[in-house]
Amino acid sequence: MMFLTSATAHASNSIRPSSPATFLTMSTKESKPNLSHSQVTEIIKRLYGWTVSVIRPLPSYDDQNFYVAPSEGGEYVLKVMNSADSHNITLIELQTHAMNFLHQRGLPAQTALPTLTGKLMSLEEFDCGFGPQKYLVRLLTYLPGTTVAKITCSPQILYDVGKMAATLDTVLLQMEHPNISVLQRADFIWNLTSVPLLNQYIHVMDGDPVQNVVKAVIKQYQIQVMPKLPLFRKCINHGDFNDHNLLVKPDGPSKYQISGILDFGDMSCGYFIFELAITIMYMMIENPNPVDVGGPVVAGWESVFPLSEAERDSLYLLVLCRFCQSLVLARHAVIQQPDNEEYLMITARTGVRHLCRLWELGKEEVERIWFQSAAQFSQP
Repeated sequence: MMFLTSATAHASNSIRPSSPATFLTMSTKESKPNLSHSQVTEIIKRLYGWTVSVIRPLPSYDDQNFYVAPSEGGEYVLKVMNSADSHNITLIELQTHAMNFLHQRGLPAQTALPTLTGKLMSLEEFDCGFGPQKYLVRLLTYLPGTTVAKITCSPQILYDVGKMAATLDTVLLQMEHPNISVLQRADFIWNLTSVPLLNQYIHVMDGDPVQNVVKAVIKQYQIQVMPKLPLFRKCINHGDFNDHNLLVKPDGPSKYQISGILDFGDMSCGYFIFELAITIMYMMIENPNPVDVGGPVVAGWESVFPLSEAERDSLYLLVLCRFCQSLVLARHAVIQQPDNEEYLMITARTGVRHLCRLWELGKEEVERIWFQSAAQFSQP
């Protein structure tokens, strides 16, 4: 079993293909950059005027990321977009704008540094073994901290994660940009409106008994959730609020506070309830008591943005849908990138068990656990 999650700590802004057609036909191996350290050093010197003293690679799904410390001081992440997504400059500009917008309003998002000519990104041409291709390059601030995936998540941290997710979506409602319409990413495979598109990939699970669960979830989505979409409140989703994209730092001897939000590559127009479902799903992955995660996350979320009846009624199924997206698309990605299987399987060992467990418990029981716990959660 394998699941797909996004870039790990500081490997920010891992952007996945933006349509099913791209996802099916574009070989990530051909589009992923493969710059050497000497090339990175040259880029930093030419674009930013700095001399690199420390450089190390960071994990990424389909981009290339480097930790960079110039001798002039500071810590940064050089983000080299894959050649497929580098064509979508307007979308990347909007994601970069959103990061700056959130940072200016007190949320711990990365910001992009201007080049010597004042640009927040630069389109560079390299030959990474498949002929000359163009890659978008940005230098982002490095956010110190530990990923949520590496700590034991107390109910308080889960509450804070839910609260931060709701706060982010609420703040993004205020964002204005002349090209904001590019976030209407029709058929974006990672948007929860695209769950029926998983039928195009379901064959990768042939022979796996879990395929039956996935098919049933997709069918229930079409019957139970799709008619409710007009009742959900709209927003701009971060879309990948997972335990590897959230950083924390110690806050006293036994507590943590959120210190970073990474990876805005899956931003799209969606609904508030989508963000909550995605957040719960990813917070379950490493938790020893996964079913109990939903309560504190919902409590934190509703401290900012109380759910409507239609949203509340759809939450269970939407969490299952995110598990299904991750499982099916990971299987597909491993076929494309067998050498990257270990990275693509980050959530594999536990994720499929969670999906089956939630399905076995059923909607009524899971909702009882989540919503009773949320109602009883006491904020210290």
